[in-house]
Amino acid sequence: MRVAVVIPALNEESSLGLVLDAIPAGQADEVVVVDNASTDGTGRVARSRGATLLREPRRGYGAACLRGIEYLKDKRPEVVVFLDADFSDHPEDMPRLTGPVLSAERDLVVGSRVLGRREPGALPPHVIAGNWAATRLMRLLYGGCFTDLGPFRAVRFERLLELRMRDAGFGWTAEMQVKALRHGLTAGEAPVSYRRRIGVSKISGTLGGTLRAGAKILWTIVRCRFGRGAPATRRGPAGRDPARDRSE
Repeated sequence: MRVAVVIPALNEESSLGLVLDAIPAGQADEVVVVDNASTDGTGRVARSRGATLLREPRRGYGAACLRGIEYLKDKRPEVVVFLDADFSDHPEDMPRLTGPVLSAERDLVVGSRVLGRREPGALPPHVIAGNWAATRLMRLLYGGCFTDLGPFRAVRFERLLELRMRDAGFGWTAEMQVKALRHGLTAGEAPVSYRRRIGVSKISGTLGGTLRAGAKILWTIVRCRFGRGAPATRRGPAGRDPARDRSE
């Protein structure tokens, strides 16, 4: 298996079908939808589109991603793509992310909504501000130059396992990026398009959710740098700053 796609989904019945239909033909060997204790027809939509359906009763974005990784350990894909179920990302941008990983130019490529085209209002001002603060803190502590913590990303599966991901919630994307820098993965970004999501965001849709997510992300960035058992920083072959070179 070359490419597997993992889609965490919590009550995304109205959007999941659009996401699955938009994944380019021939770009994924298997699409795995992880139903994160939905109370609507999310699972039914996944099955109707031929996706592999997994259940993760423990709520949390990271928990759903971890469930997908555990399943794929027996499949051993070369690359795993993480994609949201709310149809805010454009699945047709997937080759921009997987191409550099499949060609061994990068271990990790993050889809940057900052570098790409955004529908007006797709990223609310408080999300833009929080994203800026998180990436600047990441640069200060790790030397990386990411512009975004966007969930749409591709990573070499074997290198992902080396990161020993553990965050079960909002800190998942930040944890992956800072651990990639610390473990010497060659990391880059590719511009991706972004539109208003279908439905209300579980994170940015409320002030409380935004504050909790922001605090968790910042804490994750700091914890991975100074926390117990944090590995010594190793620079990857891309040089002092593995994330500086953007993948186009």
